[in-house]
Amino acid sequence: MTEVITRPAVPSAGPTSGLTKFLDPLRVPPVLRPHLSWHQDELTVTMIRTEVRLHSQLPPTTVWAYDGHFPGPTIVVRRGRPLRITWTNGIEGKIPLVAVQAPIASAPQNTPGFRNPDGSLPAGVSLIEGVTDLPSWNVVHLHGARTGGGNDGWAHNSVLKDASQLAEYPNDQQATTLWYHDHAMAITRFNLHAGLAGVYLVRDEEEDALDLPSGEREVPLVISDRNLDTDSRGNLTGQLLYKVPYLTTPAGAALHLPFSGPFTLVNGVIWPRLDVEARWYRFRVVNASNSRFYQLRLVDDATGEPLDDAVRQIGTDGGLLPRPAALPAGGLTIAPAERADLLIDFSRLRGRHVRLTNGHRTAAPEPDIMQFRVEDRARHDRFELPEVLSPSYVRLHHGTTVPEDHDHIFVGLVPPGSGGEDHPQMWELQEITDPARIPATLPAPGIVQLTDPNTGQVRTFERVASLFDDTTSVFIDHERWAIWNFVHLGGPTHPMHVHLSQFQALTRSNLALDPATGAAAGFDVAVGGTTAPLPAPGPGRPLDPQEEGWKDTYQVSAGEWLTIAGRFDGATGNFMYHCHILDHEDEGMMRPFVVMPAQAARFHVHRFGGGHHHGEAAEGA
Repeated sequence: MTEVITRPAVPSAGPTSGLTKFLDPLRVPPVLRPHLSWHQDELTVTMIRTEVRLHSQLPPTTVWAYDGHFPGPTIVVRRGRPLRITWTNGIEGKIPLVAVQAPIASAPQNTPGFRNPDGSLPAGVSLIEGVTDLPSWNVVHLHGARTGGGNDGWAHNSVLKDASQLAEYPNDQQATTLWYHDHAMAITRFNLHAGLAGVYLVRDEEEDALDLPSGEREVPLVISDRNLDTDSRGNLTGQLLYKVPYLTTPAGAALHLPFSGPFTLVNGVIWPRLDVEARWYRFRVVNASNSRFYQLRLVDDATGEPLDDAVRQIGTDGGLLPRPAALPAGGLTIAPAERADLLIDFSRLRGRHVRLTNGHRTAAPEPDIMQFRVEDRARHDRFELPEVLSPSYVRLHHGTTVPEDHDHIFVGLVPPGSGGEDHPQMWELQEITDPARIPATLPAPGIVQLTDPNTGQVRTFERVASLFDDTTSVFIDHERWAIWNFVHLGGPTHPMHVHLSQFQALTRSNLALDPATGAAAGFDVAVGGTTAPLPAPGPGRPLDPQEEGWKDTYQVSAGEWLTIAGRFDGATGNFMYHCHILDHEDEGMMRPFVVMPAQAARFHVHRFGGGHHHGEAAEGA
């Protein structure tokens, strides 16, 4: 149990709710390294209920945490050394959340508390039924890991208190920043919000040769957002508050928007500070928020002067970039679950206080994230930024590094309201090759016609699955390459995450949007289908240098057609892919896929044919 100190409650008025920014030092999670047992690297990590201080001016907050740390310990492993982890559920009691829904107009989500001063609920505000009854039912997913389906954190394989999940991670992948978090079916958003997340670092010889900043100058930055409850006087209590706004649809249903909170945390501390030497530092940034996007910028505390030129990105989700990359103009946008390996040269900022800020359009009322206080003295730093980071990096291109013989998977991301469903949806699409099966009258529910940008041919697809428990339709042969086509037909930007493999983006192209509906022009939202073949997409936004690296999570905006390529050679089993806005994931935007040996797949009888049932299809533009 964390030691607590009694302090007065804090009034909640204003963007900071009375909390002093940059008052508390950044907490750095402890490092956990495997120990050798019976010729096998092993660890045991226990989830427990504990109390932490999110800010020194707040009362303690009850959380669920790995080994009692929020975020969990940073696990460090070597490439090629398998690790077995026993993830033990030792959590007492029910989930430590108050979850409420509130009309967006009268009680926006970026304000703490939800009751009137007399304790009554404002009009339209209500508790989300059932959340306070949730037991500790948890399963750990090592996000970005190449590991078998039995170790991957299959959402239904969650365990209750006093049970354990046994997982083996081969660590047969290049040096990178992974992270582990809860993945329980339908309640991931609540379990992760309660505190279940941590960093997992893989190291290898290629990374060692760079002699990057290490020790106290290599710091994980787990960024997240939270909301807090208030008492009858409007003072913050420290109690985690999961408050989501809703809109009332024309049909009278409540359309919930994803959670977003007013308080930004780094390593479990609200608006912390870090004292740094005037040397290079390495920061392993993880966006562990439920839904918030961050547009990261470095600015001078006194003048607001942009200092992005002191920052270089050296890695993404899947490992090192081929060479250092400057931040994009306006800052680096990082979606939920994305990681960024950043170097900052503080020798250029001696004696200054600088802030890491969020300039994204969905930023909280207070855009600051944390502060760095740079010492005012010269330091000898033998580190020099290398020109080449990863000599082993190979850029993927269709037909060369991606062989001609590969699978195609088509996924439609459709806007709220499509076919009468209130929430955004994810449709698995199967091409109709028999013209007699194409409906004579369009639009028809679940029928999407696309124009192949390479051949100009019209291809007709049907929705074959949407919810997780629908028929499995994606089967990939082990060691086979697959190109995933995410076709966004309208709605919010989705960070799409595919388990097991690491990918490279091949193309981004754009479909025209109807300004009246925000959906792709030619997509009938009410029916949930295209009225006619959508025109071939035009050129999309160019890939940033960061997107040319290996990644497992991609931002897909309305109207975009994104193609990514990866090889499924790491393991076999049942896996998942989903939107990593956790509210969307839990509300249905998650689907399974299967990887199995081709020799076995030939004997597998299922609805949609063999491992390469998708065949050759459009690549995107």
